[in-house]
Amino acid sequence: MSERLVPPREACRRLGIHFVTLKRWIYSGKIRAVKTPTGRWMIPESEVERIIDGKAEAREVRAVIYARVSSSDQKSDLERQIEYLTQYCTAKGYRVINVLSDIASGLKTNRRGLQKLFNYVVNKQVDVVVITYKDRLTRFGFEYLEYFFKQYGVRIEVVYGEEPKDAYQELVEDLLAIVTSFAGKLYGMRSHKKKKLIQGLKKLLEEVERNG
Repeated sequence: MSERLVPPREACRRLGIHFVTLKRWIYSGKIRAVKTPTGRWMIPESEVERIIDGKAEAREVRAVIYARVSSSDQKSDLERQIEYLTQYCTAKGYRVINVLSDIASGLKTNRRGLQKLFNYVVNKQVDVVVITYKDRLTRFGFEYLEYFFKQYGVRIEVVYGEEPKDAYQELVEDLLAIVTSFAGKLYGMRSHKKKKLIQGLKKLLEEVERNG
């Protein structure tokens, strides 16, 4: 049984290209075509399928999963993040090239996993970074990281969007870390004023939690 020949218009539609592009492919040998006795080019069905399959392979998306928790007693949450993100990437058809994780505050910039992620980005070894929430990557300045990654053709895919309300404790710890750092610079690391300020902030946060 002879192979079906596809008309140029149908071939262009299925391949998502303009007729001019199809003609260029024919003359350059990129796609095999058959010329009918009337002088019209027709494309074998197998050639259309070959190009489509080649495009599908070219569109393979390389993904890096990044997960983070702030303390070692949250390891079960870290495992849940990784498990869900792995399933998510599988469902999306992404090829996961690495799973990176950190047990550290979102304020720390020298996290080992984060540094490895930067290497993947600047070396153009990844197409998408997949995280559960924005704050898993960084507590502040997410837009700066997003812009930085974009310059290397990498997008950040946030699966859940905003962080959950039960992340209160981690947020409190990060806030205390910021205030402690600034108070130390203002009053000195061992200053009585610094200790008084931190104690006052802790008391305020405890009252907010009780009344919240």
